[in-house]
Amino acid sequence: MNLEHKTALVTGASSGIGLAIAKALLDKGCYVYGISRRGASIQHQHYTDLRADIGDYTQLEQALQPLLSSATNTDILINNAGLGYFGKIDDMKLEQWHEMFNTNVHGVFYCFKLLAPIMKKNRLGHIINISSIAGLQAVVEGSGYSATKYAVRAISQAIFRELRPFNVKVSTIFPGSVNTAFFDNIDHKLSYEDMIQPDEFVKSVIHMLESDDAYLPFELEVRTMRAK
Repeated sequence: MNLEHKTALVTGASSGIGLAIAKALLDKGCYVYGISRRGASIQHQHYTDLRADIGDYTQLEQALQPLLSSATNTDILINNAGLGYFGKIDDMKLEQWHEMFNTNVHGVFYCFKLLAPIMKKNRLGHIINISSIAGLQAVVEGSGYSATKYAVRAISQAIFRELRPFNVKVSTIFPGSVNTAFFDNIDHKLSYEDMIQPDEFVKSVIHMLESDDAYLPFELEVRTMRAK
């Protein structure tokens, strides 16, 4: 896909991976809509800041009206928003468990439900879901988080088959530890410098999006070379 003048929605655009992806897409000439709960500090003529909790369907649908109620095509969807709580299963708070599923799983479904019809109608689109290596190998004391990321993979694999006849691509990326605020309140062995850097990770996202129309990078696992 030639990214110039394409329209993209990036969830979780306020920081970390989402912020880096939004900036990279702007550099490529995209019109970018970024959605998050607290907003992104991007000043660019082609950037539109949207605010909503993507785990709340009513909030999300209302926030996406600029895309849903106009003639604007939505060519790219980056399902990046996510969060994680970790600890022993019997210590996990119910509200934390529900929040992870609302954001990490329901939010992905809601974005598919709202934007897939536009892509199907236009017979053009690329959806990239950011999962985690926890969606390939469950993490100790991370049962809830791992379950949500396994769910993202299952949703992606099923929706891929639904949307391929409409010329809409669905890809999933499974990153290891990325240098973002996600790890600020989590015990980890890696230094931030040894983690995957967001700007480096974004290169993989752009490569996927710029692939030939007949070529689908379906799943990609990326890790740091400096694991302890």
